[in-house]
Amino acid sequence: MRYVQLRAFHHVAVQGGFSRAAEHLRLTQPAISDQVRKLEQDYDVLLFNRSKKQVALTGAGERLLTITRRLFDAEAQALDLLSESRALRAGTLRIVADAAHHVLHILARFRAAYPGVQVTLRAGNSETVIQSLRSYEADIGVLGEVPEGAAFDFVHLNRTPIIAFVASSDPLAERRELHFAELADLPLVLRERGSKTRLKLEQAAAAEGVSLTAAIEAESREAVREIVASGAGVGFVSAAEFGADARLVAIPVASRLPMEMDEAMICLRERRNGKLVQAFFDLAREG
Repeated sequence: MRYVQLRAFHHVAVQGGFSRAAEHLRLTQPAISDQVRKLEQDYDVLLFNRSKKQVALTGAGERLLTITRRLFDAEAQALDLLSESRALRAGTLRIVADAAHHVLHILARFRAAYPGVQVTLRAGNSETVIQSLRSYEADIGVLGEVPEGAAFDFVHLNRTPIIAFVASSDPLAERRELHFAELADLPLVLRERGSKTRLKLEQAAAAEGVSLTAAIEAESREAVREIVASGAGVGFVSAAEFGADARLVAIPVASRLPMEMDEAMICLRERRNGKLVQAFFDLAREG
């Protein structure tokens, strides 16, 4: 088994095709195809299901990709170690957040300190954050609850209550408080399952003996915001993420069970010593 063969396989899998892998590695497509074909032939295994329209991993390919992700991530870490100053001048830091709001102040200071570093920031719910870190598709995650176990390092960012919000034109906008018994009969705009905000809301409702049903389910906080602003129902968000929007009015929710969001920044413990991750965490700890 040769390094170039594993590298070719890995990038075809990650890039989603032979031509994209060839472009990424600055090689020809026939060269990439030949390296993958030799790997399959040498070990009598099929790693990709090939068709005219797409290339998909087989079961064996999925298992090998799990290994090569660790392999090439370790290679990247070794490169960072051997070129520490260069990493802080021209590296790439990948962040996935359930709410980018919580790290924008850190991001601004990081960009000022390391202007040559490229930062990518994408959104996702808590499940997406964890999956992205475990699959080495992100370096840092931001989410509403630190997962149990010793796999992650974290920095606590803040703790705020979950509130309801409605359009300013909604009759409910005059209310000073809402109760779960009322919410059960209102049109609710909820995040998709996997959202920690939704989970905590449903747990608190269950403690009150109330079952909540979504009239509308949306896959992002921004989508919920726009739907509620149109007057379509009642949304929920942590107070720290509500922000200023003249179209919306926040309303506290009365709850027996504490309904608070602990926002934290996390990374895989094994990647904690990466120079870019370490620099970002250091800024977060400074407050």
